[in-house]
Amino acid sequence: MLGNVMSQIMPLGPGDPTRIGQFTLTGRLGEGGQGIVYLGRNEMDEWAAVKLLHVKFSGDAIARSRFARELRAAQRVAGFCTAQVLMADLEGDTPYIASEYIEGRSLRETVEADGPLRGEALGRLAVGTATALTAIHRAGIVHRDFKPDNVLLAADGPRVVDFGIARIVDSTGTITSRAIGTPAYLAPEQVAGGGVGPPADMFSWGATMMYAATGKSAFGGGSIAATLNRILNGDVDVSVLAAPLNRVVRACLSKRAADRPTADRALLGLLGLPESDDASAVVLSRGARIAGAGRRFPG
Repeated sequence: MLGNVMSQIMPLGPGDPTRIGQFTLTGRLGEGGQGIVYLGRNEMDEWAAVKLLHVKFSGDAIARSRFARELRAAQRVAGFCTAQVLMADLEGDTPYIASEYIEGRSLRETVEADGPLRGEALGRLAVGTATALTAIHRAGIVHRDFKPDNVLLAADGPRVVDFGIARIVDSTGTITSRAIGTPAYLAPEQVAGGGVGPPADMFSWGATMMYAATGKSAFGGGSIAATLNRILNGDVDVSVLAAPLNRVVRACLSKRAADRPTADRALLGLLGLPESDDASAVVLSRGARIAGAGRRFPG
């Protein structure tokens, strides 16, 4: 679920496995609170990002059932600007999920190295990620941890990764829903411990677009408490963004979940189409083409 440029792959350490399922592991891609991600290759010479999760399912039939349900939903996500889930295994003490390997830096790495995105690059990022969230939400999945680290900038445009993983980990009961996510990109309802649905992803999307455009967190502070307070009470100046992105981001950063646009309406707004329509497969294809620099971003 996580990609990186080949030159940044770390070698396997003494305690790392050399094989997981059908994948021979060749290096580490990264590690986070959910697990370690390895670069793997199967017998058909296909590369994958293999995430070994830091959770235990052994003897927990309910958790395994929830895991399987979430996994099936993740595999239904249409391949518009996302990294496809390939397979998973629940049988070992530590389960894994393998997804399409995406060669490219994360949005955070790109901004830290090269500075904020401007013009067409920012527009393509917005369209591509809104396209991805539309596909993800249509499959019945809430990302729950949308942030600059989970957007990879590949040669064919931005790709959203790690969708559904937070929910899968949460299904074990070992991590509460309030703990899921990165503080600066949580929605107000996540901070308040309320229900988390697609509108939370749209708030996180808006915060991520502000980071991409400015190189700074829209709600960042000197402490987690200060950050969470700004999410709940602070306003964000979106004037740095050009139309139509500024209008869509402003709506997505509404404190009330009910006031935020759905992912498909955000995408339609970015494409200059009537937001009363549904984002059809044709619209998603158009979004994917624009994200891949195949067509000009509107505005």
